[in-house]
Amino acid sequence: MSIFKSDDKVFWLRFASTASVVTAIMLILVKLVAWVVTDSVSILASLIDSSLDAMASIINYGAVSYSLKPADEDHRFGHGKAESLAGLAQSMFIMGSALVLIFHAVGHWRKSMVVEAEWVGISVSIFAILLTFVLLGIQHIAVKLTGSVAIKADSLHYRMDVLTNLAVIAALVLTAMGIHQADSLFAIAIAIYMVVSAREILVDAINRLMDRELPVYTLTHIESLALAVHGVRGIHQLRTRQSGMIPIIQMHVELDKDLTLAQAHAIADNVEAAIQADYPDADITIHQDPV
Repeated sequence: MSIFKSDDKVFWLRFASTASVVTAIMLILVKLVAWVVTDSVSILASLIDSSLDAMASIINYGAVSYSLKPADEDHRFGHGKAESLAGLAQSMFIMGSALVLIFHAVGHWRKSMVVEAEWVGISVSIFAILLTFVLLGIQHIAVKLTGSVAIKADSLHYRMDVLTNLAVIAALVLTAMGIHQADSLFAIAIAIYMVVSAREILVDAINRLMDRELPVYTLTHIESLALAVHGVRGIHQLRTRQSGMIPIIQMHVELDKDLTLAQAHAIADNVEAAIQADYPDADITIHQDPV
């Protein structure tokens, strides 16, 4: 069977992580050449963005590989939070580099530096957009199958890279028309967008590291699945969190006090099976309370 039809989550995590690193390295090389030739600050912005993508992709590759390790004696719930740590590191890198870029763009504006060989920068940006679209397709499949926060964060970087390259093309076209300030203005706009995007990644990573509850609609759905099981009179103390790809679900189910232990256990198994059907990767713990 073709690898592109595989629904194996581990395969897609590793494939997307590897493709991301390879793409980032290729983009850095071509953009470095374009920056040297043109001396465009907007190309520099795009180069910095791709360098961050490469660093983030390498971090992601390590984090994803580590997060896929099975639970052990020291990490009973697995290693899924490595992905959130990767997302946290990425957001810090992006924000810091965006500030450096703003300072550089302002200096470029003040010195009224002239961009040369704009066609080189435009050609490189078009190539970068096409290559990035291929990677985004791979990442879309990986995120859809796994829900990986690290791949999702990495995909956000590359969606940002597409917008960055479009901005570079616009800046270079305007510069070629004699509007030289456009190069610096677009570079600053790209930097601001980088900060906004990094904030989203930062908040998501912190929420997962702090064991934030799953969304309300997910909690409601889990509760309805449990209550639909024959013999369940109610539930309480429903607690959830996310660790990498694994939703962790804990709850107390209320059962008839006259049931035998075997009967109560069978109902609890049915509740677990009902939830597992919709959340196949979930780690579920159910406590039985007599009422």
